[in-house]
Amino acid sequence: MTTTTDHALPARPKDPEPKPFGPGSILWDEIGLYLSAIAGNSAFILQAMHPAIGTVVDKMSSFRTDPVGRAVRSFASVQTWVYGGQTAIEEGRRLREMHRPLSAVDEKGRRHHALSAEPWAWVHLSGYYATVTASRYFSRTPMTLERERQIFEEFLNLGRILQVPERMLPRTVSDYWVYFDDMVTGTLVPHKVAHEVLEQMDEVPPTVPAWLRPLLVPFSLTGGRFARFVTVGTLPEAARRKLGLTWTPADERKLQALGAAIGRTVPLLPERLAYMPIAYRARQAARAHQRLQDALAHRPR
Repeated sequence: MTTTTDHALPARPKDPEPKPFGPGSILWDEIGLYLSAIAGNSAFILQAMHPAIGTVVDKMSSFRTDPVGRAVRSFASVQTWVYGGQTAIEEGRRLREMHRPLSAVDEKGRRHHALSAEPWAWVHLSGYYATVTASRYFSRTPMTLERERQIFEEFLNLGRILQVPERMLPRTVSDYWVYFDDMVTGTLVPHKVAHEVLEQMDEVPPTVPAWLRPLLVPFSLTGGRFARFVTVGTLPEAARRKLGLTWTPADERKLQALGAAIGRTVPLLPERLAYMPIAYRARQAARAHQRLQDALAHRPR
């Protein structure tokens, strides 16, 4: 028996098949940035706070024994969704099949399934919150209503790539925020996995050889504390309260200042340094393809 209740939203008309992303979309420009690896961490915490997701991750994930490897695989998959072309569609199918057999029993004897509609949708839809919030803090482009709507439409397409049941996708941005607030206040819990992920951020990964660990401690402390600060700051206040996390007005001013500085700096970096490898290669390939199309369009006849 599963304890997950599907908070189904009003039915929406049948939508077209998912389409691969390409140049011109906001996700194409933002998801591949290294910055997203830190700015989007709030999504992972929100996911771990879902009782079903937290339970399955607690019982079956390698986040304790190989946190770096798990993170690398997760980010590679996310990059594939946006930059993989037709491979993105195949990756969505692969993830569904990979998660199909995953289930676990929590401390109260309740069984949770990874592919229940609600948690599967929450894994995806929590990413919209994280993307919009990160954009508000770290992007030089103002978060207008039109920009938020475009990100929302792109996330609907991404949801179809990941085979999220159509009934679980909000119909409008307003519907999304009603759904999101309801999930945070009524469904999420202070799951121990969420606390562990936050605590791990400034620790040297357990897979690092013993002789190398003392050398990496200063880097782990500095980078990890920054990542945790950003993660806590970009969580919704209701989630922070559930996790017992403090966030002061001074913290908020500091995060806004850091975000503004980073937002001005990242666009000045060479693309090779700003973007993760899959994103960088995809953007290169897209420009090369466009140059080819331009050359063919203007060839002598």
